[in-house]
Amino acid sequence: MSPSTFPIDPPAGRVPGTVWGGPSLRRLWPSDGPAVQAFFLRLDPDTRASRFMAAMNDRTIAAYAAQAMTAPGLVVGVFVDGTLRALGELRPYGLGRTDARTGEVALTVERGFRRLGLGSRLLRRLAEAARNHGIAELRLRCLPHNAPMRRLVAGLGAEVRLTEGESEGAIRLARATPLSLWREGFEVALDFSLAVAALPLPAPLPAPLPLPFLRRAA
Repeated sequence: MSPSTFPIDPPAGRVPGTVWGGPSLRRLWPSDGPAVQAFFLRLDPDTRASRFMAAMNDRTIAAYAAQAMTAPGLVVGVFVDGTLRALGELRPYGLGRTDARTGEVALTVERGFRRLGLGSRLLRRLAEAARNHGIAELRLRCLPHNAPMRRLVAGLGAEVRLTEGESEGAIRLARATPLSLWREGFEVALDFSLAVAALPLPAPLPAPLPLPFLRRAA
């Protein structure tokens, strides 16, 4: 399979990771843990089953979300009006495998925010990060009836195969370029700044003691 040629460059004139007046995409950090947990717990049963390939209860979902930000890999998300509505994960492919040149991607878009191109944006961001870290192939899995995901993967030039009751697509990635490396570095710095700006303000410090009291204490 030839290297993927799907576009990963941001549209000209736009800051990477953002759309003017629309959703904002950025890398997620451990401080985003509560938003990630709230996102997964909001998912309806069908979306949960599509993401995890099985029915998942709240307890199992919460346990997964609790470790999602510390597990190996990269997580990016799309915020709409300050709320996380779509999430993409890049993880090492296969439990216990040693092939560092293969990664696995999982995409989840909350119901009501689909057909907006959010999944494609997440995948482009993760694909660029993957190629910049030496990953040559991305794998994506979904249930056979998940037609939107199958169309997304196939539309990016991936070969989609049905194996053991699930569909799997493989996307070959081109090698990193100086431009792709620079762009990722810029985006990570911007993402970190946006994450810091989203943190709640710290509690105000206590008022300083009056100077006469300090002199008496001395």
